[in-house]
Amino acid sequence: MARVVLTGALIGLLSIVAGCSRVDSGDAQLVPPPATAMSGPAKPAGAGEVDIVEQLAVTRQAYRQTLSSLIQYYSKAGDNMKLTWAEREMAALDAMPKYNYIIEAGVAGSRLKATSAVAQADSLYSEAVRIENQAGKLMVIKDAGLLRLALDKYNQLIRDYPSSDKIDDAAFHAAGIYEHFKDYTIAALYYQRVYEWDPGTGYPAKFKAAYVLDTYLHRRGEALELYKQAVAAIQRAGQHPQWRQYAENRIAQLTKSAETVE
Repeated sequence: MARVVLTGALIGLLSIVAGCSRVDSGDAQLVPPPATAMSGPAKPAGAGEVDIVEQLAVTRQAYRQTLSSLIQYYSKAGDNMKLTWAEREMAALDAMPKYNYIIEAGVAGSRLKATSAVAQADSLYSEAVRIENQAGKLMVIKDAGLLRLALDKYNQLIRDYPSSDKIDDAAFHAAGIYEHFKDYTIAALYYQRVYEWDPGTGYPAKFKAAYVLDTYLHRRGEALELYKQAVAAIQRAGQHPQWRQYAENRIAQLTKSAETVE
């Protein structure tokens, strides 16, 4: 008797679940998961990261444009069922995270020199700063979309005008945006590029790099060396005495910790 009751309950539950399913949802028409083996055209062996990422960007754009065309077609045809499917797919596509896999400071390397005045770079830098300021002055509450737009322009400057005397400025601002988004490994790299590209920079890039390495990435050995260099740079500049004090305190603490371990 208990088994009969349990079976009836299960049948009832399945009926309820089936009843909650959306009518004409297209669930049966969902494309099955891809097989283990990759299908479709692939980049030739030996293709570099930039080539592959560029192909990905083209493919993304083509997918979105084709899906948009399908939405327009079903809308004109009055096929509301398939229109709903296509609009649902477009919403999912827009909601899906899409990464820019190229990190410009990494691709550019450490040997660039901020030496030349380039009018186009100066204009691009001014536009990026304007957008970053428009994103908000507060440390926490900022417009993420505007920050990403400003970041894109800073990176464009580094990519398109590698000899411009604004590449170190762009790198410092970009580093701050990466730090805001908690992309600390990338932020540390950009701070590093600032003083590599302009050894005489007036930006506190060594202190900021040391702070990120120390506080967030726990790469204390690297941070210790940079704190030492930062103290010397701050002394020469005669600015930011509070940062000098902080760096000196961390040097003492990190040195003591290293001696204790030994």
